[in-house]
Amino acid sequence: MTDRETRIVISELSRRVSLEGKTVDVQIYRFEDEEDWVLVVANESGSSAVWDEVYPTDIAAMAAFHIIVEEQGLSAFLNQGGFGTVH
Repeated sequence: MTDRETRIVISELSRRVSLEGKTVDVQIYRFEDEEDWVLVVANESGSSAVWDEVYPTDIAAMAAFHIIVEEQGLSAFLNQGGFGTVH
């Protein structure tokens, strides 16, 4: 590892999402020297879910988030204390 700090590239698709009175922060990012994107969803209580899978594009990462929301709603991210990793 060099003395140079690794920079994080934050996707323009990262945003706060509200639905039916519930809100989560969708964070999509990658390290500057890597190509794959990471998806993290944080709820209002500070707990977050980090996907095990990485994505070739930020669009693919956002699509993964939308799949969960379509299937389970935002409550999938709100009902658990520290809900950890999504497989």
